[in-house]
Amino acid sequence: MNKGKVDVLLGLQWGDEGKGKVVDVLTPKYDVVARFQGGPNAGHTLEFEGQKYVLRSIPSGIFQGGKVNIIGNGVVLAPDLFMDEAKALEASGHDLHARLHISKKAHLIMPTHRVLDAAYEAQKGKDKVGTTGKGIGPTYTDKISRNGLRVGDILENFEEKYAKAKARHEAILKSLNFDYDITEVEKKWLEGVEYLRQFPIVDSEHEINNILKSGKSVLCEGAQGTMLDVDFGSYPFVTSSNTICAGACTGLGIGPNKIGEVYGIMKAYCTHS
Repeated sequence: MNKGKVDVLLGLQWGDEGKGKVVDVLTPKYDVVARFQGGPNAGHTLEFEGQKYVLRSIPSGIFQGGKVNIIGNGVVLAPDLFMDEAKALEASGHDLHARLHISKKAHLIMPTHRVLDAAYEAQKGKDKVGTTGKGIGPTYTDKISRNGLRVGDILENFEEKYAKAKARHEAILKSLNFDYDITEVEKKWLEGVEYLRQFPIVDSEHEINNILKSGKSVLCEGAQGTMLDVDFGSYPFVTSSNTICAGACTGLGIGPNKIGEVYGIMKAYCTHS
């Protein structure tokens, strides 16, 4: 652990290496725990005070009292799934609202992103990638094509921005002749957006650099694994983000010289297809 540095924990294979268990051991040593990429396709299983939890979007430091947990700009967030995850933790007695900060620049996974995910997979037939169906790929596609909806957008003219993004997705789905109904999903998704407003929505790049300047320690919690990196993994059977150290820099807004130790987690056998 290095004060004033960001240590990074990564999977070295195709995910499912047991990162959650190692994170659980390391987090008590750090002041801040941050997620820098991926979305609810992650799944870190932790055991805390005799209870098991699966964290998909929320950093694992949430169980350690007094620590700041940051969802960085490189993460894609589904408000409805985030709400379910957070409320389950709250029901177990963990107060998230003061300890969990969310980047204004993190992108939102819309209900129509999930439909697009299914539509694109169906179109590929036998050549399908095998996505998780959570809408993560289409969300990153919108981010790169500068059409995305970000967490910060919920603070101003959100209804207008959402309607515009949704209409664009609907036009694509119409061209693909893909039938769908998002009525119930959308209702819960909008509830999730309201729930998101209860949390500190921050410029996380400034926050994390100020934390480093103050001499505190930060642990970056990677999701998936190195071989699922969109550039350096087993393309096209990869995730839609950079799962390596470079992803920590862009997904949190820190310079490469701020990286301290890098912990690579692997297992004796691989699970991938």
